[in-house]
Amino acid sequence: MATRHLYAVRHGAADPFGELTDIGRRQSELLADRLASLPVDAVWHSPLPRAVRSAEIIGARLPGVPVREAPEAMDHVPHVPADPPPAWRGFFDGYDPAEAAAGARLADTLIERFARPAETETHEVLVTHAYQVAWLVRHALDAPAARWLGLSCGNAALTVIEYYDGAKPALLLYNDMGHLPADLRWTGFGPGVRP
Repeated sequence: MATRHLYAVRHGAADPFGELTDIGRRQSELLADRLASLPVDAVWHSPLPRAVRSAEIIGARLPGVPVREAPEAMDHVPHVPADPPPAWRGFFDGYDPAEAAAGARLADTLIERFARPAETETHEVLVTHAYQVAWLVRHALDAPAARWLGLSCGNAALTVIEYYDGAKPALLLYNDMGHLPADLRWTGFGPGVRP
């Protein structure tokens, strides 16, 4: 087995209908420019339109790199804690056991597919959603399942995880927005003061 370099990114900013906004398109272009210097082998994306469009923009700036759907990258709640923290209790109201189990199965499938070493050295971009990036980071750090709740990421932010044969994963970057100018950073978060 060889190293899998996974570049997990949240899609660009989207409107309430899930379509990329002008800001989201620009964020995706700038992210693509940053990724263009890497030996990317594939761009994978969630089936949702905001991720599909972000991946198309990235792929257009990576000539010859295949852009493909990864159903495992679908936006979903990966884990419903038995006793959610008080700030999150309202969020989980209405999740029944069947929904929670379906989300857990999809999260397991995401981990099985992407969170492991590859057969050969690979550099793969995964355009997905905030919860899925958080779940991958939580897994790489071997943190408790409920820990994904505190891990947020911005639109078009870059997270890099390396998976090696016979070793624990290495989290190299998390929520890095260095490729975005100040006015395009911190979208996808609630109101508040940001560094």
